[in-house]
Amino acid sequence: MKEIKAIINAYENIDHRSARVALATVVRVEGSSYRRTGARMLIADDGVWVGGISGGCLEGDALKRARLAIAKSESSLVTYDTTDDDAYQIGVGLGCNGIIDVLFTPLDPANKHNPVEVLKSCVRANRQTHVLVNITATSLESSVVKAGEVIPFIDTNSLKVLGNTTIIQNLETEIAVRLEQGRSASWAFQLPDGQKLAAFIEILLPEIHLILMGHQYDIYPLARQVREVGWRVSMVSKLQKVNAKLLDTVDALYDFNQWNQLPIDAYTAIVLMAHDFQTDKLNLPKALQSEAFYIGMLGPRVRAGKIFDELNASGQIITDADMDRIYAPAGLDIGALSPEEIALAIIAEVKAVFAKREGGFLRLRHLPIHERT
Repeated sequence: MKEIKAIINAYENIDHRSARVALATVVRVEGSSYRRTGARMLIADDGVWVGGISGGCLEGDALKRARLAIAKSESSLVTYDTTDDDAYQIGVGLGCNGIIDVLFTPLDPANKHNPVEVLKSCVRANRQTHVLVNITATSLESSVVKAGEVIPFIDTNSLKVLGNTTIIQNLETEIAVRLEQGRSASWAFQLPDGQKLAAFIEILLPEIHLILMGHQYDIYPLARQVREVGWRVSMVSKLQKVNAKLLDTVDALYDFNQWNQLPIDAYTAIVLMAHDFQTDKLNLPKALQSEAFYIGMLGPRVRAGKIFDELNASGQIITDADMDRIYAPAGLDIGALSPEEIALAIIAEVKAVFAKREGGFLRLRHLPIHERT
């Protein structure tokens, strides 16, 4: 989401009277690649770009491809094969061992439905999951939709522009699968008469929202690192004890008595870090009543155990399902000592939990890091 926001900001600050731009989007990855599907790069015809589609090895060629798409006013799909031994193949010798399809789309600022405008509407909407059907290739006679266009999917009516019932039904079935898995994927379907449609079905999830409950000095490096990662960060504290400089770091600031005003959903993580036993004890039941997928608690295991025991004794029972969401002590075991290192450990754990990973050493992982096609 951070990259998308940076692209939107750059797009809005371009003088479209003198500059023309294109959007490069990774729409398919086969094998290994530094960036995955959904990675984007906004490219101006003067060579300036924002974002990225690789670790730097493809960006140079992408500039040329983008300029060509701009000159032709036509989208193009380019395949980069880093498994090829051809010395003239872009990316050869890099060892990535993957195939990457990149869609280059010239952006018309007069078209309020161009891909960046669609992304803008998603980012500025309420926190919800968006489904974007990025058309990568089409030969449908019944449709006026062109390669490079993006269809925001809401229901069957969203796909009527494709004009073919069979295509629509199969695409909608695939969208349902992708929504259930929460993963984007490329998709293609061919009719018996040879007409076909190819698309990148993108599941755009809300950004992770991290709520920090406390006011001590160790909240500052955590908030800064969260912002650098690109997540949303809110702070809940005693407002009179908050340093005004924190306002430049967090997205929102709440007092403890404003709990009911907090936007908490299934993409929210909460960290109890008040360094006050009674405050954390008071806030834990509130956090457990929310939809937050992660609830972290600073402090030693014995401290958390004492909070659990006292809450259970008072009738506020902490169930096994509750314990599945509680991470106490919070953070991965990386030997963190300083507030900055502890912040790193907590962010890494939140990401691992959100991604449903164990958070171990990659060298000990027997499967590919990312799902392969």
